[in-house]
Amino acid sequence: VQLAESGGGSVHAGGSLKLSCVISGLPFADYCLGWFRQTPEMERELGAIAGIDDDSTTYADSVKGRFTISRDNAKNTLDLQMNSLNPEDTAMYYCAAVSAAAGHCMLLPGDYTYWGQGTQVTVSS
Repeated sequence: VQLAESGGGSVHAGGSLKLSCVISGLPFADYCLGWFRQTPEMERELGAIAGIDDDSTTYADSVKGRFTISRDNAKNTLDLQMNSLNPEDTAMYYCAAVSAAAGHCMLLPGDYTYWGQGTQVTVSS
């Protein structure tokens, strides 16, 4: 199983970035997919989750209304469109996957089985 993130970079506050994750080696459509983020000062935290249904998305309060998660089951990709970025969004962003066999998608990082290497997002004021 491989998860490969891309799209990170440095932007000024108010700017936008789009992260992408290509996932291989698992039955993509049967997995909950998520974006999490982490800094040296904080534990890995939820960004957004995309469930196996098109409309089943969950966002952390801190990103709600600014970030949009989307998945393409035909291309095995997971995207995160990030708008109105602020310095508090600076972090390493990771995509993650876990089987949806439980019937609902978990929200905690510890519940996710597969992880990418991460892509750095830096937002300057």
